[in-house]
Amino acid sequence: MNQRPARRPAPRPPEGTPAPAELARMARSGLAGAARVAHWADAALGPGSDGATGDGKATLSDASAERASEDLGLTVAQVRADWDTARLAGLVEVHGDSARPGWRLRAWDRDDSAVLRGWVALFDAWSLAHPEPTDVEPAAVAEVVSAMPQVLSFLQLSAGPVPVEQLLDLLRQRVTELRTERCEVTYDTETGPGSAGPLAAVPAADPADRAPAEDPAPAEDAELAPLLDWSLSALGSVGALTYGAGQATLTPLGNWAVWVKLEQICVAAQSPAGNIEVAAEEMLRGCAQLRPNAARAEYRAWLAARPVGGAVAELVAAARGEDALLRGLAFEALRVVGAPAEPDVRGVVDEPTLRPYALLWLAEHDGVDPEDAHEVLTREEATWLWVDTAAAVADHGEAPLLVRHLESALQPTVPALLDEVRAVGHPRTVQVLVALAAAHPDPALAKAVRRAAFQVHTGG
Repeated sequence: MNQRPARRPAPRPPEGTPAPAELARMARSGLAGAARVAHWADAALGPGSDGATGDGKATLSDASAERASEDLGLTVAQVRADWDTARLAGLVEVHGDSARPGWRLRAWDRDDSAVLRGWVALFDAWSLAHPEPTDVEPAAVAEVVSAMPQVLSFLQLSAGPVPVEQLLDLLRQRVTELRTERCEVTYDTETGPGSAGPLAAVPAADPADRAPAEDPAPAEDAELAPLLDWSLSALGSVGALTYGAGQATLTPLGNWAVWVKLEQICVAAQSPAGNIEVAAEEMLRGCAQLRPNAARAEYRAWLAARPVGGAVAELVAAARGEDALLRGLAFEALRVVGAPAEPDVRGVVDEPTLRPYALLWLAEHDGVDPEDAHEVLTREEATWLWVDTAAAVADHGEAPLLVRHLESALQPTVPALLDEVRAVGHPRTVQVLVALAAAHPDPALAKAVRRAAFQVHTGG
């Protein structure tokens, strides 16, 4: 008998991790300056404001920075630093020459998860938050950025201060592994290079348990030491760790963020149906036959394996296709995404094909009970959605299911339903009516539905 491999348990939160509400309080405190500048920009540089007109664009121009400095009682340098932080945390979204508040800013005071997502976004962008050394090769900077997750996971395992010299040793070994994987260093052709797992996919090993490192070339340490100093300083600037007196310690927020990243990797490695590496459309097709809970687990695994912005864009693109089943499944996956998908969902409200799905998603996101969410749709939108769902059933379901779908229509009688179905102009109306006529056991009703299909087909 074939047995599925044992699932690797997701890492548990570190002991002593503060409650989510306390973590959100810390994040709000650390991002208070960024939120203040973002709120100022929302009020002063919004569409139609004097600031936007005077500056010629709604980004933080020199004039805008000086105006913010006067309004907020800050130096221009402080304003620009807080503005950069707001952009990295998603509190402000810049599109070409215009800037608009991010969804996280809108939810800042009422949604702890939005605040924590904003802080994790800043944590992910630590290498952009602090100027990198200018006298070091960009390739060396990229290597250190790639190696730092291993350093961070070791800091988390240590659960306390770690000497910088120990971190430098770990960084040196990890950079050597990365170069070996690219065959950029000489190694024994008989034994081969050391096995290096996926970056940050497993917690870092204690450097004391590793084989003693060869005497490093002085030039290598001279190159890595300032880069480690830059990395720790940058991570300190976003509030992930404290750095000084020759040692580094993760803050509670940094400790929690590293655990979140490890948990995401474990979830991604446990894709129930094995769809995490495929495109959104193929993943959705793979979920079509799964039960709702299993499908949601697959969506979560697929989402954990890729940046949320790109994943949402893929799902929306899949929803725009001709397959009505994928349209419905795409919005189910977007429900798993939650608040980060809100801007993209709002962006498709005016697309007739996606409008009913988007309105239902937004209603549920705003707290409307799913049982009552359909009330946000007009009669025409609800009928259009009924036809679209019927098309999915006709293409992928069984005849009895299509007959049962007839009972879910809002209209009290079949003639009333047929009149409204013809009026909404769904492109699949004829196919749906033909399939329904073929499936329905009542000959008289089937005849009426066929007649309606013929009338739609001939333009009557």
